[in-house]
Amino acid sequence: MELHPIAQWLAAFFLLVAAFFSLVGAIGLVRLPDFYMRLHAPTKASTLGVGGILLASMILAAAQGRTGFAELLITLFVFVTAPVSANLMAQAALHMRLPSKAPVPEDTVPERRGS
Repeated sequence: MELHPIAQWLAAFFLLVAAFFSLVGAIGLVRLPDFYMRLHAPTKASTLGVGGILLASMILAAAQGRTGFAELLITLFVFVTAPVSANLMAQAALHMRLPSKAPVPEDTVPERRGS
């Protein structure tokens, strides 16, 4: 079955965008200094990477005459669960008092009472 050239180019474009965001997320995961910053890279950039792959898959499914409903459900599931799981991991790290290497601006630190 021959696919329409526009569908092929669109799918290739979204795959390249997805590869870029996935690479940025992977580099951020490796290069960022602490857990909180490392948590940010995959939840933002890699979610966009997965979204690009699923968009390309939906375009190719539509070009082949399928609805692409499974890809849409996967996209919704990933876009809902990634931020929720990142928030839960950040809350757990805060509960465990995991140290952060990020500098805290002095004007945002509340005054200590009773000292």
